[in-house]
Amino acid sequence: MGLSIFSETATVFFFLLISFPFLIMELSSIVESLEQKTILVTGSTGFLAKLFVEKVLRVQPNIKRLFILLRAADTKSAVQRLHHEVIGKEVFRVLWDTYGAGLDSYISEKLIPVAGDIGWENLGVTDCSLREEMWREIDIVLNSAATTAFDERYDHAFSTNTFGAKHVLDFAKQCVKLKMLLHVSTAYVAGEKEGLILEKPFRMGETLNGTTGLDIEQEMKVIQEKLKQLEDEEVTQKAQTLAMKDLGLERARKYGWPNTYVFTKAMGEMILGNLRENLPLVIIRPTIITSTYKEPIPGWTEGLRTIDSLGVAYAKGKLPCFLGDPASIVDLIPGDMVVNSIIVAMAAHMNESGEFIYQVGSSIRNPTDFNKFQEYAYHYFTKDPFMDKHGRPIKVRKIAVFTSMDGFYKYIAIRYLLPLKVFQLINIAFCKYFQSKYDDQNRKIGFVMRLVDLYRPYLFFKGIFDDINMEKLRMALKENHAEANIFYFDPRSIDWDEYFMKIHIPGVRNYVYKG
Repeated sequence: MGLSIFSETATVFFFLLISFPFLIMELSSIVESLEQKTILVTGSTGFLAKLFVEKVLRVQPNIKRLFILLRAADTKSAVQRLHHEVIGKEVFRVLWDTYGAGLDSYISEKLIPVAGDIGWENLGVTDCSLREEMWREIDIVLNSAATTAFDERYDHAFSTNTFGAKHVLDFAKQCVKLKMLLHVSTAYVAGEKEGLILEKPFRMGETLNGTTGLDIEQEMKVIQEKLKQLEDEEVTQKAQTLAMKDLGLERARKYGWPNTYVFTKAMGEMILGNLRENLPLVIIRPTIITSTYKEPIPGWTEGLRTIDSLGVAYAKGKLPCFLGDPASIVDLIPGDMVVNSIIVAMAAHMNESGEFIYQVGSSIRNPTDFNKFQEYAYHYFTKDPFMDKHGRPIKVRKIAVFTSMDGFYKYIAIRYLLPLKVFQLINIAFCKYFQSKYDDQNRKIGFVMRLVDLYRPYLFFKGIFDDINMEKLRMALKENHAEANIFYFDPRSIDWDEYFMKIHIPGVRNYVYKG
């Protein structure tokens, strides 16, 4: 499959080059394109947004201002969040070293904290004078806000990922100087597609399984009706949360998406594409974002992505087995490369009316697989293990790998469900003396099985993400010799052995110990 996909991509790309020479874009100075620009950043406390803000401040000190939208009750709370959750983080260390005591005044001049929430109209900005000032000044809107839990409550995910995108678009349309809206999505809006996945936009109401009837306004009504039903039934908050999580998964799977996160993100893309009118729109679809490759600190990360959670669980001796195809490609891309691609796309499409889709990943240019990741984890933690609570090294070993769901279910049945059944009988015999322990074990097994159900599509993922549009950006960047090394984002430059063993795994380990 791999060779045919690469051949197909090369043929399509060559056809585009010879048939549409105007697609080879010219790129003027990227740094200069940011000079005296005002940018609104949403999702400001997130991993990507921090990297973006830091990079812009570092490479273009003459940026005019960055409005930083933060979920907060008021401006005072927003200021506190900005200092504690954004600029107070280690990722700003290079700026602190550069500016020293002068960084505070530089930050206060360039960064404007704004209390708000994309889940509300006008982004929840209640200060009328501030809102009008933003509409007058903003040149670029970067929307990186999202809720990323696969099984998030449907109402919450819909509010942020779907209608949140609409609220950002509506706000952007009010900005009289606006040059573009850049929206961060995810490559996995493709669901469980196999083969080559193209960089193409969604049509309104499009589904992945051909089921008709997807209507975003109707989805809002479904949510409201479910909330009303649960309110009438006077269920507990915990029961309501579980019911809304289940509703999200049910609606996603009805239309062909594996989980609530990618379903609501896909609907957000549909809204943007359908309602943008003449507004320049760039949608960035990253794959699995990992720690930084080079800048500002190699290996810097925040939070544990799926693959890192598996690695840490393995290093701590809490991963008895692995489920998935060891040969399947795991599409990873370092966070600094994603941010560089965002900035270059901004420079390329300012004031250029149209919708542009960019998939940012490594699966087609420099693929690696789960098998290699397991080898990296084994060799790294054999030489440099985690310590247990008594200060003793935790020994890692190679673990069983189940390449099918049937094999995994048999293992779980023998290893966990059968002993649990025996324990249940003992509990009954002793007049439910061990009921709390039985309930705890039953809950843990149920939790694991729910996680397996959520992550199964990605453990056996067979898709390869095409990046012809990204390749055109990379080609344009190469012609801009002075800035090619500043805004690097070519996955072919990544040496996976070096990245995992010397940068990424040490970075994750450092984050775990500091956390």
